[in-house]
Amino acid sequence: MPAKSKAQQKAAGAALSAKRGETARKDLVGASKEMFDSMTEAELEELASTPHDGLPDRVEDDA
Repeated sequence: MPAKSKAQQKAAGAALSAKRGETARKDLVGASKEMFDSMTEAELEELASTPHDGLPDRVEDDA
């Protein structure tokens, strides 16, 4: 599943970095913290690797 926005891709990258032990989990905030807790490393890798060309900066939540 590709990222839907640059913000989502960036949050996934931060969560992935923490999952791998490259950054501290305590430094995560907001969406990246939730992603860390609820997604696998493979799922985060897929989101973070989405090319951001053509992606909007943000997508408003429909809920």
